[in-house]
Amino acid sequence: MNIYFLVEGRKTEKKVYPKWIAALIPEMQEIKDAFEAVEKNFYIFTGNGYPSLLHNHLRNSVADINSIGNYDYFVICLDADEFTVTERENEVLEFIEKEHILLNSNTKLIIIVQNRCIETWFLGNSKVFKRNPAREKLKEFVAFYDVSTKDPELMGKLDGYETHADFHETYLSELLAERNILYTKQKPRGVTEPDYLKQLIKRATAKQHIKSFKVFYDFCASVQSKLK
Repeated sequence: MNIYFLVEGRKTEKKVYPKWIAALIPEMQEIKDAFEAVEKNFYIFTGNGYPSLLHNHLRNSVADINSIGNYDYFVICLDADEFTVTERENEVLEFIEKEHILLNSNTKLIIIVQNRCIETWFLGNSKVFKRNPAREKLKEFVAFYDVSTKDPELMGKLDGYETHADFHETYLSELLAERNILYTKQKPRGVTEPDYLKQLIKRATAKQHIKSFKVFYDFCASVQSKLK
């Protein structure tokens, strides 16, 4: 069993996904070169943003997978941004069809759309949420939309923010700063910890929130079950 991940993020996903996969599928080992895959390995390659992931990297990733021949899954992870999950999925599938990109029949394609972005998932940790925050900006955000009780994936954006992802990232930074955790995309402190991941799983399974995160979790659980 080997898995090839093509992720959108230049910084965050490359730091978060290896930690999460190690926790969820401890039988698998990360490799730094796709051609090193033997058995129970996973490889993560960054698409350096979107649409660069599609136009500059997807074809090459598929070519490598086909050449190597022993990857069971090709997993594309990208943000929904201002689109719906279905719209983003269709965009990827239509691009593959239009460009005549053929993945070998032994490798299954999985598309995981982070709705709206990976920081939206991180907002699903209710345990890290302070009930009486001191930071004025965070108070404003909570008054607008309380992510401790409402599904972060359904949150809009405040005026003044260009995109949902911009607002969700700022909200997360403020939320973690209240706990003296300095979060940046380059250094996503806190969110890679096992307990943080457990809280996201709890939120996704108990309340059916952050459903796109649940897609990622269910995929990892399925792989882990097969390895057992």
